[in-house]
Amino acid sequence: MELSTSKSVVVFDYGFGNVRSAERALARVGADVEITRDYDKAMNADGLLVPGVGAFASCMKGLTEVRGDWIVDRRLSGGRPVMGICVGMQILFARGIEHGVQTEGLDEWPGSVEPLQADIVPHMGWNTVDAPAGSELFAGLDEDARFYFVHSYAVHDWNLEVHNPAMAAPKVTWSTHGKPFVAAVENGALWATQFHPEKSGDAGAQLLTNWIGTL
Repeated sequence: MELSTSKSVVVFDYGFGNVRSAERALARVGADVEITRDYDKAMNADGLLVPGVGAFASCMKGLTEVRGDWIVDRRLSGGRPVMGICVGMQILFARGIEHGVQTEGLDEWPGSVEPLQADIVPHMGWNTVDAPAGSELFAGLDEDARFYFVHSYAVHDWNLEVHNPAMAAPKVTWSTHGKPFVAAVENGALWATQFHPEKSGDAGAQLLTNWIGTL
């Protein structure tokens, strides 16, 4: 699965994410990877990966303290690719609600990250997803491909409407644990997954290869 042309990817290190696992997974598929919070390196890399584990509020606090919110916004304003993983995806939404407390997110997409509506929480382990037709992120993957999830919160409703006919509508992938939830989004330069591709074996490697191939 190694790429013929190496692309530079920064795994953004803001204190909340499996940065080493992400680094190894990206290197496995041929990317030139660096773990850093350096502003210039994060801005100039071909791709920026934003991981995230733990609480929504803590991740947002850690991200803003090192100007990560500014970096994500500036990259997307220039059409530069960004990918969020797990809580790194959740903070891209407007808000997170944990234990009754609401925290503002990056508001790249509308919607709320809320507790999973399921009998067993957290959702931990392998699960399939329902990817839309034409997905670039899941290209080359079978419908029964499984990905590794570890989370207690998710987005259950997708409400973004695109009124400009020149703009492509985001491609939203769903999975189900109790109630359907957003498992991945492809929206121009901004892609994200609720699951951990870096922990998802060959399927995750193919997905990361697909992302890097767009850089």
